[in-house]
Amino acid sequence: MDKFRMIFQFFQSNQESFMNGICGIMALASTQMYSAFDFNCPCLPHYNLAYGLGILLVPPFILFLLGFVLNNNISMLAEEWRRPQGRRGKDPAVLRYMFCSMAQRAMIAPAVWVSVTLLDGKCITCAFCTSVPVETLGNASHPRLSQGEIQRVLARIPCKEIYNGQQLIANEVAIRYLRCISQALGWCFVLLMTTLAFLVRSLRPCFSQAAFLKSRYWSHYIDIERKLFDETCAEHARSFAKVCIQQFFEGMSTDLVAARRHLPRKAPADAGEAAEKLLGITDRGTMNMALKSWHRCKPALQLHPPALPTRNGWAGEGQPPMHPSVPRKETAAYYSWV
Repeated sequence: MDKFRMIFQFFQSNQESFMNGICGIMALASTQMYSAFDFNCPCLPHYNLAYGLGILLVPPFILFLLGFVLNNNISMLAEEWRRPQGRRGKDPAVLRYMFCSMAQRAMIAPAVWVSVTLLDGKCITCAFCTSVPVETLGNASHPRLSQGEIQRVLARIPCKEIYNGQQLIANEVAIRYLRCISQALGWCFVLLMTTLAFLVRSLRPCFSQAAFLKSRYWSHYIDIERKLFDETCAEHARSFAKVCIQQFFEGMSTDLVAARRHLPRKAPADAGEAAEKLLGITDRGTMNMALKSWHRCKPALQLHPPALPTRNGWAGEGQPPMHPSVPRKETAAYYSWV
């Protein structure tokens, strides 16, 4: 149990580790899905190819899309790509890094599916059984069979129980021939994927290590900034709801005292704390304005001392920073014009 807990904690350590764990689980799930899948070739000349290639290519496409759906960064990427320019520029290199990172992880499960399918050989046997070279492997001079009838006989090769062309070509010979080709393609695919992954991992730092580090850093920054903004909004919403509920019950207590039914209750001790967390945003319109301001003009990535607020609650330009007499912890605050 300790090992599983350590693995789980590692997956939760950061966003990349979490997504690597999700992709690994999806890769294992793809192999389990294929092993549990009941493969039934239609054994018809015009349907074998579509069924075999469909099983080979359609599930990987679904797994690829599922890898994007399970990746939390897809919404962050779309938001960063579609947001207005505002006070912070959009870096195309960061957007490319985020997309490539998601695409690489989403490709793991489809690659595993294609590899397992090719190494198993059922899909290739079903799809290309009508292309078996009868002249080389069988008896091409079998009498009284037209080309269409030969195609119908060959289409039944994957279905041993209904195959009736042993005199044309042996069922075991055709299946072994197609399975060998499929396994050769499977090992070539595995070798190709491994070689590409090796080249990407080993050669990328040799050419653009500095650009890669910058893109990776700002990608992490966008992720952390979004999480902190969500946490701040959730905390503000909680404080706002607490103050609203407290004011409601205080009003009810006042009405009850006026009717001489009950004595007024003491205000809770954390009422002032919740009011302080509202940061001066105490109505719906102001909150909506703050959210729109965050979306349209995100603050520039340059820390500065907090400026004196103006009458409307937002920072003004050209005002000197306030120097408090009592030492306190330095904070970096962002203000934007609305």
